[in-house]
Amino acid sequence: MYAIVETGGKQLKVSPGQMIDIEKIPGEEGAAVNLDRVLFMADGENFTVGQPTIEGAIVKATIVNHSKQRKVIVFKYKSKTRYRRKRGHRQDFTRLAIEEIALN
Repeated sequence: MYAIVETGGKQLKVSPGQMIDIEKIPGEEGAAVNLDRVLFMADGENFTVGQPTIEGAIVKATIVNHSKQRKVIVFKYKSKTRYRRKRGHRQDFTRLAIEEIALN
């Protein structure tokens, strides 16, 4: 069984027992989270497509931790003018453990 959910402006394919990284959401480690923007669900040969979401469908997950991703270097450079700017950025994210996909 798997589902496609939307969170943080992105669509992710999730299944029970999976760990996913999403944009940072509020909540403490170990707290339960319900992802209710389910766009698609499939269980073997049966599938349900949302219009745009599936009414009553919930993906239950637990927050494992909050962290930052690897640093991305942003380097701006213009030749012959001595212009150089170096910046770094680390994006915050939340790691979730998917527990269950339910349809009420």
